[in-house]
Amino acid sequence: MIDLSTEYLHLRLRSPLVASSGPLQKDIGNIRRMEDAGISAVVMHSLFEEQLEIESSELDRFLSGGTDSFAESLDYFPDMAGYNIGPDAYLDHIRRAKDAVAIPIIASLNGISDGGWVEYARSIQDAGADALELNIYDLPTDVRTSGAHVEQRYVELLCHVRSAISIPVAVKLCPFFSSIPNIARQLDDAGADALVLFNRFYQPDFDLDQLEVYPHLKLSDSSELPLRLHWVAILFGRLQADLAITGGVHSSTDVLKAMMAGARVAMMTSCLLRHGIAYAAGIEQELVEWMEEREYESIQQMQGSMSYISVPDTSSFDRGNYMRVLSSYALRR
Repeated sequence: MIDLSTEYLHLRLRSPLVASSGPLQKDIGNIRRMEDAGISAVVMHSLFEEQLEIESSELDRFLSGGTDSFAESLDYFPDMAGYNIGPDAYLDHIRRAKDAVAIPIIASLNGISDGGWVEYARSIQDAGADALELNIYDLPTDVRTSGAHVEQRYVELLCHVRSAISIPVAVKLCPFFSSIPNIARQLDDAGADALVLFNRFYQPDFDLDQLEVYPHLKLSDSSELPLRLHWVAILFGRLQADLAITGGVHSSTDVLKAMMAGARVAMMTSCLLRHGIAYAAGIEQELVEWMEEREYESIQQMQGSMSYISVPDTSSFDRGNYMRVLSSYALRR
């Protein structure tokens, strides 16, 4: 019998298939269908602090300048005049999801102030969430903001939240730090139970006819996976925190690669939006068939087997790979 189980955020999961934060989770029926399709845990759509602070005089500026960057906020802010801005609806949704399914429910919080993160993290814990993912989307636009300042803000936010709640906390990272291993270590030292690699940046595009900047959302595909594999493989075995891959997971092959790099779970949303929630059941079946053919007994057996500390030649993870790739390219004639 193939054992697909894994452990993530101190939660025992039946498989590494986790639904990452997305719009499907706004419907309790969808969450039930995810459980039926083999999804082992669900990360809820994010609660944005801006929703709760709409009366602020700064909100209009923030929305016009920032929400085009958030995949989820494109769906959250269609008509703010008719939107329930309080946290009650989100917290009640967590409670109803917990009542509806047996799989863990991981809340997602995207805040902008230290006080807001802590206040809403406590409310989320009180609502019964099994864990909390901090979806820190800090996009510096001030030329005076240093990389060290951005890193310090991540660590301070984590420390404030970690000191206020007892449920496990994951931090969702972006791929643009100057030293990903160092910020990962800082967050690990600060008490992160897991690191999620990576948040996707949704840059706006230009409409040359209307001379306007407009939202541009493109679902991920498997071509985005190698960046995640690269850094998870480098970090595996060097941190106490669990590692999760999100972005570019679309097939059983992608899940297997994520496990061999060292991830505890492989998160997916775009493939469920594109193919339907039942698509996850096919991925699980293919995982089992692949493992049976190659005589793997468990997911744990392969986790980290192709990581930096496990392979005999580590040059594929550093400059050696850069030189090899460039020298291997042949011009077509």
